[in-house]
Amino acid sequence: MKTRTKKTKSLSAAELAERSVHRRAVEAVIWGMPAVNTDLMLQEMLTKTSGKVNQIIYWGRPLDWRNQTLTPNPDAIYFMAFFNTKDVGPVVIDVPSGDANGSLNGNIVTVWQTSLEDVGFLGLDKGAGGKFLILPPGYAEKIPDGFTALPSDTYSGYALLRSNLKSHSDADVAAAIAYGKRVKVYPLSQAANPPATIFTDAKDADYDSTIRYDLSFFQSLDRIVQSEPWIERDRAMIDPLRSIGIEKGKSFKPDTKTQEILKAAILEAKALLARRYDAGFPPFFANSYWTSPALPEAVEGQATTYAKHDSYAVDARGVAYTYAYIAIKRLGTAQFYLICIRDKDGNDFDGGKSYCLRIPANPPIEQYWSVTAYDRQTHALIRNMARASRSSQIPEMQKNADGSIDVYFGPKPPADKETNWVPTDPKRSFEMMFRLYAPKKEFFDKKWVLPDVEKVK
Repeated sequence: MKTRTKKTKSLSAAELAERSVHRRAVEAVIWGMPAVNTDLMLQEMLTKTSGKVNQIIYWGRPLDWRNQTLTPNPDAIYFMAFFNTKDVGPVVIDVPSGDANGSLNGNIVTVWQTSLEDVGFLGLDKGAGGKFLILPPGYAEKIPDGFTALPSDTYSGYALLRSNLKSHSDADVAAAIAYGKRVKVYPLSQAANPPATIFTDAKDADYDSTIRYDLSFFQSLDRIVQSEPWIERDRAMIDPLRSIGIEKGKSFKPDTKTQEILKAAILEAKALLARRYDAGFPPFFANSYWTSPALPEAVEGQATTYAKHDSYAVDARGVAYTYAYIAIKRLGTAQFYLICIRDKDGNDFDGGKSYCLRIPANPPIEQYWSVTAYDRQTHALIRNMARASRSSQIPEMQKNADGSIDVYFGPKPPADKETNWVPTDPKRSFEMMFRLYAPKKEFFDKKWVLPDVEKVK
């Protein structure tokens, strides 16, 4: 019996080098997604507002489409503090005590969006407030009394602090803003006499941190490599990044040929990540299109700083930060999320068609629920829409006789149900996120079930 040998084309040295750059660039995009996600938000603050690092930016009204961050919550007042300990040393985020009249649901993360701590009403402080001290990598000095130390493996990161709303009334919005402005940010070196925290309102800024699948992605990634120390678990990326032109201490200046390879690679990475997102996540309810907010390994890894040494969910993490931001240490305590990208019949949501979600009576929550529509292509709020969501904070929403509420999505409101309507763009597909703030045990026991979204015939 003769053995056939398949002839393969011999690749030149130049072809091999180009293939290596392309291959490694695809992997760099997937690996670097959470840090680039953070950098995009930071750059928007630095270029679109007067806000600075170690200050606070906030949105002085419930978020609208001008905030083009990834799947944000338009039913809370957002405060963000981008911090950097590199030059000033440990940084304090002083969270005020909270109660029924004012509270935060907050999360503090590294530049790689791994969780340092949850804070606020249902965070580590349980609403008592506290002085959370972010420590630079390798910091070994004694921590003063009265501070909760948060050791970080990066110099920079951010805190996302959601000031809870009772309703969307002007008075309740003003109260939530006033409460959020009680947060303080300052260097530990100035703790004896903290300077006043500077707050910048970004509500009118065109704040767009959606992922850029172009050469600028690698420029963002280069900024991270230049400014942050190598984390031990990521040192295997040093050579692959160097081969695409990103190396600590050197300028990122790819030649024309390399730029073309990088542009092709990031589009391939985009397709890979989008296909994984489109495949969906584990269903939360049996036989449901409402799914968990991310792949379980990504949720666990970002919450535990990848404590398991035999796993590292780079791929799952990469997917997650194409459509969302933040990491939560105890997902399901202060908040929980459900994602839906298809209707009851398994079809993608079409912005030119109408849909209905029936929310059963008595959702098992202590704070509120909300449901939001996002642009399927960008994962941001749909542009030029008057509103993006409906929530239990909206007293004028109409209820059914059994206490359930029908929320409608589509290009036009149903007759006499405009208060229950979320507008969509007929030229764009969309997706949904259902939020539960302070969910109860009955929710996780599946004693209350959110039905699938139905197309209106």
